[in-house]
Amino acid sequence: MARIVRIDQGRFRFAQNISVGPHYLTADEPVEAGGNDAGPDPFELLLAALGACTSITLRMYAGRKQWPLDDVHIELSYVSADDSAAAGATEGIEMDISLAGDLSEDQRSRLLQIASKCPVHRTLAPALAIRTSLASLPRVS
Repeated sequence: MARIVRIDQGRFRFAQNISVGPHYLTADEPVEAGGNDAGPDPFELLLAALGACTSITLRMYAGRKQWPLDDVHIELSYVSADDSAAAGATEGIEMDISLAGDLSEDQRSRLLQIASKCPVHRTLAPALAIRTSLASLPRVS
């Protein structure tokens, strides 16, 4: 069963206290937006949720398949309408995934497909472009 997420005013102007069951975090705006940077801003929390869900989904899938996925590293950024006009891209999320492990190219390709199956991705994708790519990660022996 999903837990209730509670938000209350924090110590600073825009800071927000977030509780989820026994877990506590703080959200805030950066200093240049009038906040105190006491925590990630709401867009950063959204990106964190998407990245965490994607990584968990990939680990679960690889585990069920007994694939040698040693590590998942994900970097995300939000491209706003203002940023996208200059770059010629659309508003959305850029997500680069690095996979460590002795995976075949077919396994890597399948994991890239599976990345879009995480519940957070499926919730966001109908309304927002999410461009996902595999980043190259040096293989360690």
